[in-house]
Amino acid sequence: MKKLILASTSPFRKAILEKLGIPFETDSPQTDESHLSGETPTQLVERLAIAKAQAVAEKHPDSLIIGSDQIAVNNNEILGKPGDHATAIKQLQKASGKKVTFLTGLCLLNSVTGDYQVEVVPFNVVFRELTESQIENYLRKEQPYNCAGSFKSEALGICLFERLEGEDPNTLIGLPLIRLVRMLEKENMHII
Repeated sequence: MKKLILASTSPFRKAILEKLGIPFETDSPQTDESHLSGETPTQLVERLAIAKAQAVAEKHPDSLIIGSDQIAVNNNEILGKPGDHATAIKQLQKASGKKVTFLTGLCLLNSVTGDYQVEVVPFNVVFRELTESQIENYLRKEQPYNCAGSFKSEALGICLFERLEGEDPNTLIGLPLIRLVRMLEKENMHII
């Protein structure tokens, strides 16, 4: 059986993959995540998921490499990781009362053949109408400055939402397990 490598150092993606109960390793992909001119959000996450898997594949022959990338899109504007409190406030103010789409690029690369499967999986979050004090209180408690869209859905961020729309809640956290299981099966790695 080929080794399974998660091309990510995200503790959130690692925790999601652990749900499958299969052995895997993690490795940090060194990739430029810059948005290319004229690239759509879908093209961006697909390209980066492939690039991350390919970057790690060089170090892991005879492995299956999982690459993933995620962005949030609000009114055709890409929301990255805020990085600081002021940017997070702006992101949540813009998201208030709106539907934000999270696009997760998922790639499974066979490092022996160089072949890969890739999909972009959408997940929608409909935000409640948020007051300034709700935004401020949330950010002070959770400090989600390294999370796309300025929230952690697996924690207190759930309080910001009206509803969630998508096939797999793991997608929102950054690793669509339903799609990944199907990809692994095509590589003859059966979870159950």
